Amino acid sequence: MLPAYIPNPAAALFGGGTPIDMGRSCRDGYRVFGDGKTWRGLILGVLAGILTGLVMIWAREFYGLSFLPSLTPLVVFLLSLGALLGDLVKSYFKRRLGKSPGDKWPVADQYDLVAGAFLMVALFDPAWIMGALNAWILLTILIVTPVLHRFVNYIGFWVGVKKVPW
Repeated sequence: MLPAYIPNPAAALFGGGTPIDMGRSCRDGYRVFGDGKTWRGLILGVLAGILTGLVMIWAREFYGLSFLPSLTPLVVFLLSLGALLGDLVKSYFKRRLGKSPGDKWPVADQYDLVAGAFLMVALFDPAWIMGALNAWILLTILIVTPVLHRFVNYIGFWVGVKKVPW
């Protein structure tokens, strides 16, 4: 899951600049995504996830680190892009509910990246999902994701990248 976990904090760290929604609002008067979702964050976040995944592939193949998952470049790309697309979709619906950027939305805030990443891989490489995931791995992801999400957000808040610690 590292290629899916890395893009969000990387997007927050390296983001800024032109918002993806270009400042546009929907008919409800709320922004489509908000200022926190930028092209630079999307691109650099995806690239950070891809780099992480490629390092994992390299380490598994050249150093025999068989405990690392069997990834392909396509899966790495899909996990990375899917994580940030899941976050964008969540932000869209969050705005439609009248929630401001930074407002808590329990469960959706923690699992949007997992849903987006798995959906992208399921659409474009379903064989990998079927071969790589089992009940124990899914349970681990369900337990680790919110804990890791909270921890990384506190760090982001502490270093000044995030305005709220959640």
